[in-house]
Amino acid sequence: MERNETKRTKWLTVRMNEEEYKALEALHRQSTCSSLSEYARRIVLGKPIILRYHNLSLDDFMTGMLQLRGELKTISGNFNQAVRRANTLRHLPDIQQWILLNEQDKTRLTKQIETISTNIEKAYQLWSRV
Repeated sequence: MERNETKRTKWLTVRMNEEEYKALEALHRQSTCSSLSEYARRIVLGKPIILRYHNLSLDDFMTGMLQLRGELKTISGNFNQAVRRANTLRHLPDIQQWILLNEQDKTRLTKQIETISTNIEKAYQLWSRV
């Protein structure tokens, strides 16, 4: 894909103190412009600037989901070990004990799945209002 942009050969020098430059950088970070030059060029030429905004409800949702993901990884690791152990069992008392232990993990897994479902439903309700 070929670009039809002309070469930029002219310079614009702007002097700023430290506070002004920090303010400019902060505004640039809030935009989707990839460079400070692009941001300044858009401002000077009166072109629109697209700003990023922080969605706190999404942050809360993601924090909860990451925590649940870690717990699910732990549970799935335990389940994998339990299945391996079940494959090595040969006697009825060992199998019965395995079933009891596995039932506890199954209960924890079901509880985590319900929590995930609830969080997803809350997020959907929150976002569908917008």
